[in-house]
Amino acid sequence: MGFTEPRPIQAKGIPAVLKGRDVLGLAATGTGKTAAFVLPMLEHLIAQKPRSNSGPRALIVAPTRELALQIHAEIELLAKYTNVRAMTVFGGVGAGPQIRVLRKNPDIVVACPGRLLDLANGRNVRLDNVEMLVLDEADHMLDMGFLPDVRRIIKLLPRRRQNLLFSATMPREILKLTDGLLQNPHIVELGHSKPAETIEHSLYPVDQTRKFTLLKHLLADDGFQSAIVFLRTKHRAKRLARDLEKAGHRAIALQGNMSQGARQKAMEGFRMGTYDVLVATDIAARGIDVANVSHVINFDFPGTPDAYTHRIGRTGRSEQSGQACTFVTRDDLIAVKAIERKLKMTIPRIKIRDMMSGGRETAARGRGQIAFSRGPAQEYSESVPKGHRGKPASGYGGRGSSSFAKKQSGVRFGGSGSGHSSGGRPSSGRSGDSSTSFGAGLDRDSSRRRGGGGRRRRAR
Repeated sequence: MGFTEPRPIQAKGIPAVLKGRDVLGLAATGTGKTAAFVLPMLEHLIAQKPRSNSGPRALIVAPTRELALQIHAEIELLAKYTNVRAMTVFGGVGAGPQIRVLRKNPDIVVACPGRLLDLANGRNVRLDNVEMLVLDEADHMLDMGFLPDVRRIIKLLPRRRQNLLFSATMPREILKLTDGLLQNPHIVELGHSKPAETIEHSLYPVDQTRKFTLLKHLLADDGFQSAIVFLRTKHRAKRLARDLEKAGHRAIALQGNMSQGARQKAMEGFRMGTYDVLVATDIAARGIDVANVSHVINFDFPGTPDAYTHRIGRTGRSEQSGQACTFVTRDDLIAVKAIERKLKMTIPRIKIRDMMSGGRETAARGRGQIAFSRGPAQEYSESVPKGHRGKPASGYGGRGSSSFAKKQSGVRFGGSGSGHSSGGRPSSGRSGDSSTSFGAGLDRDSSRRRGGGGRRRRAR
């Protein structure tokens, strides 16, 4: 299986689990935490006689179907030469087949909260003989509104049991949950708020209308293997995947409203290399754990600093290198500062004009300022939703970005001074959300430059 030595969370967590201690694990996906609870769980199930032959002995609760399936796959691998049986329970598919498997009393059930609670309320699964409970990615369950269901599930469990909770971050609600759930827990903390040191961060100052061209440039880089591209909405994700396909890329969108079969097909295609670009929203990407992702690209800026760390955590795993590329518009400047404060680092800025003219990225890196380049970038005006101009991304406090920029000596909009690079106010055009494709605005501007209509702006 390729194991040579335990990962840090395994070395620190497994002994405590084997001793029967409750454990609080502060670690993100990709750190080896699944094996940290599955291996001692298997040891317990094999060594200890069951209290009863009715219902599962171990329950693992996960926020998404993808994560549940990934955990189940790892259990199947680690338990291959044992008699331990496991199954998954999740919504989006018929409950009949799951009920039939539950009647065979599997040892381990890996479940999503909603479907598990439905089955328990329908008396299709008994939870009063659970000896071990694992809550995986608890912060994601909070984000998705599952905590009330989780609390209802806990009430169905026996008082005498071992509890393990894993979370990448510790919001107030998760702290309250752990206080009532864990008894004198052993805490394993792996710098949970910090991304892996193998990730190389980059900020790309770019107008909305140039994002698609910049994305295609990054995907053509020699170091590109596969990428997850994040957007704010499922509609934008679907449209971007379609436009990338038209441009010759093997791209697939992952949306929250897809059927279970379509989601599994998309994920399996991305894992197997049928697709090399997965376009997703934060919600749709919850629980994704795919090896060898070379790039995470924030096409739309993340809503919070925690969302940034969750997103980029999909690359740089297992001590492999990864690229975290974030597109930054003028309205994102306050959010940039908030992320840098959280990471306690200054993220390098990439000068787009140098990249687009054929220069290597490494030669175009700068620190401490965000500059929206002159030259060709002047030909494209920024599209900002009406009523949102000058406002930071949701999840970040502070004043509007325009007034913010004027007060920051290290942040500027243009080549000199603090004016916009176009020499005037931003376009009042509609948001890119309403366009038929991400490349449409670029194509229109390009035709004007070739003399296809409109007045060409005079370069300074």
